[in-house]
Amino acid sequence: MLSVLSVEVRKLNRSLALLLALAAPGLIALFVFFNLLRQKAPQPWDMWMVNANAMWAIFMLPMTVTAMTALVAHMEHGPRAWDQLRALPRARSSLYGAKALCVLGLVGLMSVLVMGMTWGAVTAGVQIKPELAPTGVFAAGKYAGQLAAMFAAGLLMIAIQFWTAMRFASFVPALALGIGGTFFAVVAASAKQGVFMPWQMPVNMLATESWRVQTALGLGGGLGLLVLILAVAHLARREVL
Repeated sequence: MLSVLSVEVRKLNRSLALLLALAAPGLIALFVFFNLLRQKAPQPWDMWMVNANAMWAIFMLPMTVTAMTALVAHMEHGPRAWDQLRALPRARSSLYGAKALCVLGLVGLMSVLVMGMTWGAVTAGVQIKPELAPTGVFAAGKYAGQLAAMFAAGLLMIAIQFWTAMRFASFVPALALGIGGTFFAVVAASAKQGVFMPWQMPVNMLATESWRVQTALGLGGGLGLLVLILAVAHLARREVL
């Protein structure tokens, strides 16, 4: 498994996956930077960091997962390399498991970058306008905890997108699913039933009602891990269409 994972990491280094991993949190940081420069009075750290986390959860995370899973799958679908890979003398599940771990690792990396780049954007903006230095305490543990919870709650969404992207040789089904899921998550952000929608589960980590947080985290994390395991098992047994 480690050797397969090592190969997948090297493939990512030659793809656009790492660029995507930098671009998504970078866009949030860029928005925060210019938004800070428009302010007339200093704002609390919470306003900048929690808003950045919300932007990540409601839109950038679902769209990035859609693009990331499609990109990782296309590395094999594009050159029609699955036949050669699946003929290797090793468990097929290790091939798909390694790809799943790479996707999860990239999403985790982006979560860390969201916090780091947002802090950097605010700090850079303050260098230009010192009078806008954020008030209050920079609660790093709180912001990191929110992002970690969003990652866990997003496991179900990641598993569904991964399963679809790997199952079909065409990238259209995975992109259509991800775009549609993100659209309904955004337009129905305040819907009570949204807590049961995989694409909306991460943003529920910012909800004020504890039941929403616990429900989204339990379903997104627990069910997501189960679905991911089932996806790997299913893909290992079937041919790619």
